[in-house]
Amino acid sequence: MKRSTWKAAAATLLLAACGAGASWVAGGTLIAGAQHAVAAPDAGLRSVTLATPGGQPVEGWLLPGTGKGALLLLHGIRADRTQMLARARFLHAAGYAVLLVDLPGHGASPAPAITFGLREGAAVKASLNYLRRTCPGQRIGVIGVSLGAASYVLCADCPRADAVVLESMYPTIEEALEDRLRMRVGALAPLLSPLLLGQLSLRLDIEPAQLRPIARMAELGAPVFIASGDADLHTTIAETRRIFDAATGEKLLWEVPGAAHVDLHRFGPAEYERRILAFLDRHL
Repeated sequence: MKRSTWKAAAATLLLAACGAGASWVAGGTLIAGAQHAVAAPDAGLRSVTLATPGGQPVEGWLLPGTGKGALLLLHGIRADRTQMLARARFLHAAGYAVLLVDLPGHGASPAPAITFGLREGAAVKASLNYLRRTCPGQRIGVIGVSLGAASYVLCADCPRADAVVLESMYPTIEEALEDRLRMRVGALAPLLSPLLLGQLSLRLDIEPAQLRPIARMAELGAPVFIASGDADLHTTIAETRRIFDAATGEKLLWEVPGAAHVDLHRFGPAEYERRILAFLDRHL
């Protein structure tokens, strides 16, 4: 082998090794939990601790209602229940009981890793069962943001809700990773995405086929309100429209003008509250 050819091959191998190493570090960052103490901002929030089959507690707050119905609020990735507190306030003022929880690996709920909605479903199941016991005979709704939305949709054995709001939810893990990589490395995203996808089975014993919320939309069995920003690059509006198309039964789509992958309630509180309350009042 010529010396120049050998150098080129060595450089290629070095770049490949560096790329693999960098992707491994990035993969570890993606699944790392975001656990921390969460203090109640006032005494009106009743602290609850829920048990899951795995033995890991789920921490949350309950705001009792007036018998109108009950809602489970599920936050986004690397957030905690405080992200949903403003929603809880206006929903509680409308008469609903509201339960806010920290998903596993977030806030005060422990977990070894984030699993993009798959194993977080255990917390969703425990929360819905708690609401059924606490609010007997009342209809129950779910509002999930991003990871929270996926956690409900991917929960195969969760009690079914009577109304569902899904905000900024990814359709498949393949698209979620590629969208995020495209924001950082542009056209290299399709080349780098498989390096991260391959780590799902190695790190989490999860296959990409298990992380496709869009494939579960037809099984929701409840009216669904789907919302996403039309400027969202984490989950594009075209992907959100596909999620909407995959849903069956009564459904609504709100494409929020000018909103990226942000808190849609904070982005436009008046319009958000008007639309969400109209949907929930109709079905709960």
